[in-house]
Amino acid sequence: MSVVGLRRAVRESVSGLPREFWWLWTSTLVNRLGAFVATFMALYLTLDRGYSASYAGLVAALHGLGGVISSLGAGVMTDRLGRRPTLLVAQTATALSVALLGFMRDPVAIAAVAFLVGMASNASRPAVQAMMADIVRPEDRIRAFSLNYWAINLGFALSSAGAGFIAEYSYLAGFLIEAGMTLVCAVLVFVKLPESRPGGEDSPDASAGSGSVSLLTVLRDGRYMGVVGLSFLVALVFQQGYLGLPVAMGEAGFTPADFGMAIAVNGVLIVVLQIPVTRFIEHRDPGRLLVISSLLAGYGFGLTAFAGSVGVFALTVCVWTLAEIVNAPTQTGLVVRLSPVHGRGRYQGMYTMSWAVASLVAPLMSGFVIDHWGAEWLWGMCAVVGTVAGLGYGLLMRRLPEEELPQKEVVVVEKAAEVSAS
Repeated sequence: MSVVGLRRAVRESVSGLPREFWWLWTSTLVNRLGAFVATFMALYLTLDRGYSASYAGLVAALHGLGGVISSLGAGVMTDRLGRRPTLLVAQTATALSVALLGFMRDPVAIAAVAFLVGMASNASRPAVQAMMADIVRPEDRIRAFSLNYWAINLGFALSSAGAGFIAEYSYLAGFLIEAGMTLVCAVLVFVKLPESRPGGEDSPDASAGSGSVSLLTVLRDGRYMGVVGLSFLVALVFQQGYLGLPVAMGEAGFTPADFGMAIAVNGVLIVVLQIPVTRFIEHRDPGRLLVISSLLAGYGFGLTAFAGSVGVFALTVCVWTLAEIVNAPTQTGLVVRLSPVHGRGRYQGMYTMSWAVASLVAPLMSGFVIDHWGAEWLWGMCAVVGTVAGLGYGLLMRRLPEEELPQKEVVVVEKAAEVSAS
């Protein structure tokens, strides 16, 4: 592709999105640039504080459990209180709890505060996704979710590199930097993002509309809960890139540096390919895309059983990374498509919970399988799970209803476009 063609492709990928989206996108990027705890928590506990690997695993599990609990609560807050207040509360709480964690020394206190960090940090996700769905036109949502996912990975890649240098100087500095950048996000949300909840905060139908959708409504939505279950299966597979893969490579005699080289391919490919791949898939059938991405994920990890060199490991990472690039925006767009307008927070909360539960189950699954049967069985199970998820999406999405834009949502989108143009 020529330079002119590349510029045109980039311009078409980012054009037409409202100004509010870009502030939300900036908030996401800044948040991920400060992601220190998620990257270096295990090293901090084992190397700096001198605790055992088992204790580090317990703290990670409590962090994940906090995310599971907050997913549904944050979804309800997003619908009842609004997107903006939920984001403000969640990000402020994250900043305060992360800063507090850096000063904790007692093991019980560390575990308790890590649980709070998990709750606070995960609470913003339903609000972000619901707000993004509110302010972006339906035909642009896949592109918007893809750009947001690209910002997450770009920020994480840069923060991981920078966090390594910060950790050599001071782990406490890393905690405080993350707290400060998260607080910046909270201020950014408060100053730049108006409430986007359909109907408006003060309109008569706002509270009535949100009250008509409860968590029980979500649980009774069979098609949607099927999507949540399949999302959980796919998440179990993707988690193995950061759980099963390093353990398996270590047992095979490869060094941490070897794993770092292999897994770095994931971040590089997402940053390079996310936008062009999204341009290719954004108007294609989501059911078919989810089937393909599930199979690519399952068999990408399945091929790891035959890897004997860093190069081959990197090739398998390429396969499941392509699945991740396709799955992430498509899955999020499908969640919005199946969610009622006034229930987006609760629906997004349930979807977020599927990934949070997977982050709890995946470490237990990978450790048990590798210890008792070997890594080859883990990779075979990934292939099976990916196949089951692909078949599930194929059956569930067979009669996917045409996407319709409710009248109230038309008003929200038009208002967002007017603000963006002003």
